[in-house]
Amino acid sequence: MFLMGALPAASLVTAAVGVVVVLILLNHPPLPVPGVYALVALILASSAVAVYCYGWFSVTMGGPFPELCTNRNDAGADLAAIEHSYWPLRNACVYSDGSTVEYVSTSVTVFVCLPAGAALVSAGTSVHLRKRAGKTSGVIS
Repeated sequence: MFLMGALPAASLVTAAVGVVVVLILLNHPPLPVPGVYALVALILASSAVAVYCYGWFSVTMGGPFPELCTNRNDAGADLAAIEHSYWPLRNACVYSDGSTVEYVSTSVTVFVCLPAGAALVSAGTSVHLRKRAGKTSGVIS
């Protein structure tokens, strides 16, 4: 639990530091292009981690949407339990007749998956450009 508390704080600090570095770079000579992609990857990844940790805490504390579970389903069965899952962040309403209704937080999933995917693409681009720059720097014209 402590790790999940420290992780969003570290993620928010990392994202904030990344944004500050970008603002500082606006007044100074820019980083090489691979470095810019790496910095963007760091900002996006840390933002995704912070949002996921927010969702994790929300699910741990009772879910971002516990009010969606009704006391009885359409067949008249009573609510037996609410189950939480951490990936994807979801709540499942389990009724006494065995039926289950799942609620997945689309906003948290979108704000986690899109930045994380963009961070992977940006990191891959950074690595590719760095390798390509290494190959071309050794060539004598």
